[in-house]
Amino acid sequence: MINGHGGNIYLLAIDMSSNVNPVGPPPGLLTFLKENIERITALPEADAGAAADKFADAYNLDPERVLAGSGTTQFIYSIPLALGSKRVLILGPTYSDYADACLMHNISFRYLTTDGSVLFRHDIDEIRNQVNGCDTVFICNPNNPTGTLIPAVELELLCRSSPETCFIIDESYLPFAQSDIDESMLNSGLSNLIILNSMSKIFRIPGIRIGFLISSKKIAEKLERYALPWSVNSLAQVSVQYLMEKRNETESFIEKTKIFLETEKTKLVSRFEKSSKIKFFPSTTSFLLAELLKDITAERVCDHLAQNRILIRNCTNFKGLSNNFIRISLKTENVNRMLSEKLLNFINGL
Repeated sequence: MINGHGGNIYLLAIDMSSNVNPVGPPPGLLTFLKENIERITALPEADAGAAADKFADAYNLDPERVLAGSGTTQFIYSIPLALGSKRVLILGPTYSDYADACLMHNISFRYLTTDGSVLFRHDIDEIRNQVNGCDTVFICNPNNPTGTLIPAVELELLCRSSPETCFIIDESYLPFAQSDIDESMLNSGLSNLIILNSMSKIFRIPGIRIGFLISSKKIAEKLERYALPWSVNSLAQVSVQYLMEKRNETESFIEKTKIFLETEKTKLVSRFEKSSKIKFFPSTTSFLLAELLKDITAERVCDHLAQNRILIRNCTNFKGLSNNFIRISLKTENVNRMLSEKLLNFINGL
């Protein structure tokens, strides 16, 4: 599961492989957690029901449709088993845990991949054709590592066209996406839909592990049978309380994040415009996928940057990507500039 995952921050000073918010955590959250540190001396609520209720209330959802978990990973690994999945379709190239979950439970799966010639965008009609014969579909939206986003209106049509198929839409990176409309499927109300929502990425709290699953009541009941008691720690549960009670502040924080990321993405990509040795793909998220040209390999670039105490993601092990792809997660303005200089100088010298 974690092979090639990135995030090896203990040996390297600058981690640009981990997809967390460079602006976060939100103001006040760390102070709040320090003030509540004594909560770790007692057991947390077994099912994190209060946290799930807080989330449901904040987003106007029926609480019986919401489950809290130790990050979205917990749900990814339990969904195929709970649904009794037999044939799974995964839109790729994408996060490897969807396939790993199927492998763990000996469930048949296949990928529908796209490539750089279409900027890694999936054709919705092709997806609809490939869904035939599959009972479960995993879609990361926006997608990791490509940063592409399928509009909610297209996803809703897709779900309605195959009512017997369960669609899992992982919206972990959606809060980063710049869009004039809300692209979340949270309130669609479709009975064959599961939404995964992560707080780790946008609020930069991956260490305390908190995520949510939103589905129909029937599906939620199935998943609840596979939930481990006390899997959501005390600090994770109270962080939900803080963030949901301060929705106005957190929404402002998210908008600030989006503006910062759009500015930094534009600046970073512009620094490489004259280089014939790297190509960046459009992204709606906090990271950028790039293809190295002129036979430059991701391993060579990643090793060079590691020697300079910078870690980026080698994308070789993503199904559908070759050994020429890297992913860069944006950080502070100064760090992004430094990465640009070191990467550009290195590839131009090859």
